Amino acid sequence: MSNATEQAAPERTRVLWLSTLAFTLMFNVWLMLGVLAKPIREEFQLQPSQVEWLIAVAILSGSIVRLNFGIWADRYGGRLVFTLLLLVCAIPTYLFTWATTYNELFVYAILFGLAGNSFSAGVAWCSAWYPPQTKGFALGVFGAGNVGASGTKLLLVLVPTVLTLVPAAGYLGGVIPGGWRIIPAVYSVLLVLMAVAVWALAPTPDRKPAQGRPMAELLAPLKYSRVWRFSLYYVVVFGAYVALAGWLPMFYVDTYKMKLPDAALLTALFIFPASLLRPVGGTLSDRYGPRVVTYAVFLVMTVALIALSVPNGTYFGHEYKLDVTLFTALVFVVGCGMGVGKASVFKYIPNYYPRDVGAVGGLVGMLGAFGGFFLPPVFGWLGRTTGVPQLAFLALLVLTLISLGWLHLAVLGMRATEPRAIVAPAS
Repeated sequence: MSNATEQAAPERTRVLWLSTLAFTLMFNVWLMLGVLAKPIREEFQLQPSQVEWLIAVAILSGSIVRLNFGIWADRYGGRLVFTLLLLVCAIPTYLFTWATTYNELFVYAILFGLAGNSFSAGVAWCSAWYPPQTKGFALGVFGAGNVGASGTKLLLVLVPTVLTLVPAAGYLGGVIPGGWRIIPAVYSVLLVLMAVAVWALAPTPDRKPAQGRPMAELLAPLKYSRVWRFSLYYVVVFGAYVALAGWLPMFYVDTYKMKLPDAALLTALFIFPASLLRPVGGTLSDRYGPRVVTYAVFLVMTVALIALSVPNGTYFGHEYKLDVTLFTALVFVVGCGMGVGKASVFKYIPNYYPRDVGAVGGLVGMLGAFGGFFLPPVFGWLGRTTGVPQLAFLALLVLTLISLGWLHLAVLGMRATEPRAIVAPAS
């Protein structure tokens, strides 16, 4: 190991942990409506579709400019981009606590939803500091910050009375708000503190692999169909994860008549493997290549999603009933696939585009997370129009099958034109 590599090790470790902690916090903020939707729906007397769109616009805001944030992190450094994003998101997160109309909720959700763009910034930042042989592991650890989706849910499980601990009127004339509003208020303070920590503790000078390169050069890889194929994969393993993390609590409440803390706990059983297995997926991809791992992920998810999509009834003389235990077990399996798959899909990017992780990762992250925007309304629409809640999973099953088919066709094409590429560990 060279002296330069040895000297960089403590610095890149700091980058990894700072970016992971910041991303975990911002992911909490980005998806907090998944749990807060119920008390907000009750207070504002909203229709289910209004709640679904409230969740969806926050997800859209955290998706649509990921390409920009990935490029900015490559050009100006992740330290600066993360610090500014944390501070900018703190403002609407606090203002959300003062919302009195649905329109205000809608606008503030769009603004604090920008926190979701921290993903592409963090991928570019970590990739700039880690060598190729450990990028998969590093990006897996960073991506495990997705577990932030369970933060608010676990809070309600561990402290079931958290929404009533502070009086509805709050304290200090409302500066400390009460009820559900205390949660975004606390998050706004944590965002500011995290911004200070990133700016003070991140190594300087930062690494900026795209500094000085023209924009046309940075965007050049986006013309390849392979990049768009990776984006579809990411819709399945990440966009759908985001959608389910926000949508499952209300599904449990409405379909299985569960209390919100119990629904939050069962949703966390999906979120944990879908987040914490990401380093495992990165390590497997470093060792065996992302293609083999992604293949396995899509196959496992397909089997579980078929079982989730089948309506209750009698088939071949046997009764099939998707009770809450079986449903949760199958969703757990889907979460495991997503956790491993999120890492394997992103491992493709530094393999194929080592100098353009910000741009390519930004686009893949943007289009993948865009799935988190359109899937909640689709889930709700399928369940309501058919009268069979389980059919909501049919949309995700179709996307998974399309991705698996496209992956297989790509492999067959490469086998015909590049026989050696198929067995390469980095492929």
